[in-house]
Parts: sequence; C-alpha cells; structure tokens
Amino acid sequence: MGKKIRPLYDQYGADGYYQQFSEEYENPHFPLIKALLEKNLFRLDGSAGVLDFSAGGGEVSQVLVSAGWNLVLGCDPYTHQLYTQNTGLPCLQLSFKDVIRSGLPGRYSLIISSFALHLCPEKELFSLVWNLFEAAPVIVVITPHKRPELEHLPGIQLVWEDLVENDRGKKVRMKVYRRNLEVK
Repeated sequence: MGKKIRPLYDQYGADGYYQQFSEEYENPHFPLIKALLEKNLFRLDGSAGVLDFSAGGGEVSQVLVSAGWNLVLGCDPYTHQLYTQNTGLPCLQLSFKDVIRSGLPGRYSLIISSFALHLCPEKELFSLVWNLFEAAPVIVVITPHKRPELEHLPGIQLVWEDLVENDRGKKVRMKVYRRNLEVK
C-alpha cells in the first residue's frame, strides 16, 4: 500500500478508512508486531484457540500459525476477505458494536487485538472489553502507544507488558490482561 494510515484515518475516520481501503490494508509495523509476538509466545496459552480480534490482514495470525499454533480464527468486519486471502483461515465479520451488542460466538484461550482497541470510542471501551472477557480469560493488546490503558477500567488487571523498539525509536507494546473477578 505504501500510504501512511494516520492521515487517511483523519480524512475518512477509522470506519471510512477501512470501508475504502480494506482490500489493500497492510500494517506498516508488522516487523515489530512479529518480533514482539515471537519474543513472548512462550508466555501465552493458545491451546483452546486464539481469536485474532480486529485482525486486519492477518499479521498476528500469520505469526501464530508459523509458530505452530493451529487453532486460530480471525475477526474483522472490514478486512475479513483480505484476512482469509492472506492466512487461509476463516474470519468472523463482527465489529466493535456487534460485540458490544451480542458478544462473541465461541470460547478461546486468549484474544489478541493488534493496533485496534485504541480506535474504540472511550465510552464504549468497557462494554467491548467486558464482552471480550466473556469469551476468553486473557486479552492481549498490541499497540503503537500506551492506549488503551485497560488497567484503568474497573475489574481489569494488567498481568504483564513488554515492548520492542526499532532503530528509529518506534515502540510497539504488548499488554496482557485478565479480568479481576474479586472487584465488584
């Protein structure tokens, strides 16, 4: 694609961007995402399946499959065709609003959301994340900045985090969360 995504988000909005450019989407930070996942896969359990939520072109799923994880499913309302084309895996077509309204089908060991949850409107984030936790005990957020900071939401615990940095100083973070059931 070669285009910077941020100016296009500003021009079209996130929904408009993906409606317009979903078939040519490429995450320009894929090498950092790959490095971060490969560095930390041993710390994660995907034995009962992984949902790659807001999966884009399937970057996370490609890393998981190449590492031998075979129970992987994508979920993206815009790039589902690109995801399936790139990975050969099925992809649910659910949006943030769909998950807020109706939850997710199935149960997973973990849900990984890469470069996406920061796009959820702040007032809807808690409902979205809580419904994700209904489908998996662990949520992994990969983000190019500190947002979203789910650890500030009631009942959600940051378990650990890590980051990688490229030679120009660009950082990508991985944050692993659990629902804290002791908080009422």
